[in-house]
Amino acid sequence: MKAITIPQYGGPEVLTLAEVADPVPGPDEIRVRVEHSALNRADTLQRRGAYPDPVAREVEIPGLEYSGVVESVGSRVTMWTPGTRVMGIETGACYAELVVTHERQALPVPATIASDEAAALPEVFLTAWDALVVQGGLTSGRWALVHAGASGVGTAAIQIAKAIGARVAVTCSAGKMQACRDLGADLVLERSPADWASALTAAIPQGVDVILDVIGGIESDRNLMVAKRQGRIIQVGLMGGGQTSVNLGLLLSKRIQWTGTTLRMRPLEQKLDVCQRFIAEMIPMFESGAMKPIIDSRFALADAAAAHAYMEADANIGKIMLDM
Repeated sequence: MKAITIPQYGGPEVLTLAEVADPVPGPDEIRVRVEHSALNRADTLQRRGAYPDPVAREVEIPGLEYSGVVESVGSRVTMWTPGTRVMGIETGACYAELVVTHERQALPVPATIASDEAAALPEVFLTAWDALVVQGGLTSGRWALVHAGASGVGTAAIQIAKAIGARVAVTCSAGKMQACRDLGADLVLERSPADWASALTAAIPQGVDVILDVIGGIESDRNLMVAKRQGRIIQVGLMGGGQTSVNLGLLLSKRIQWTGTTLRMRPLEQKLDVCQRFIAEMIPMFESGAMKPIIDSRFALADAAAAHAYMEADANIGKIMLDM
């Protein structure tokens, strides 16, 4: 099969299209003929050698999500048959024509979602839902704050919050503010260095219930300032850096819960559980039309380097796709 490989770490130019061995499914796994994949920040970190795939592979292939058609199934598989449309997440190896996954980790493609859109869904919606709802406890009527509101995770988080009846504030760059409003964000704030924390406090004096933060860095202290008492901060990424100074007195006095999380590093059983719960709770939201993936742009698999450069320019609103 053809796949994008990382023969050495570095800039986007190290990504190499190559012929590699086809993956072989185990008894509980399915093999998917991948039609589309999508970029995530983790892919750019892996390319630079900063976020390795926890699964050791003979050839390093990036890519956390896919959509396609089941090609073959293992001897113990009961949930899928060849020809079924599926999508899903993996620890890596999705920039490829074939991918192998556990049958319980694959997700059905909602009937309302086109095949060329489905790969834009799994990673960001699973991440946002797990952070806001499963770990953050967001429910109807409560306030969420989402940083990088125009990113893939951000556009998913806005939709999830609105679909469950919550209210959502977001931070983003000035040029992306209207896109966040169009998705339904209740309060849109220009990101740092603008003083978004003061603007949020003026609009929501009681503070927000749940914060989904992919930035870290200087936003960490501001998160403590705007979280309400017994609020929750779910740290999903560190795009702004992992070293900063914070007022830990706010963490104590407000009794804030601050949780770090990734999907990629979890044990398989935890991933299977979260995927099965996502199927039950979130897939119907897509089938009803309440949510949809937001796609910014598309690149051919052979143009993965250009796609990475585009992502690192922070120009996208929504997902950047790779088409096989």
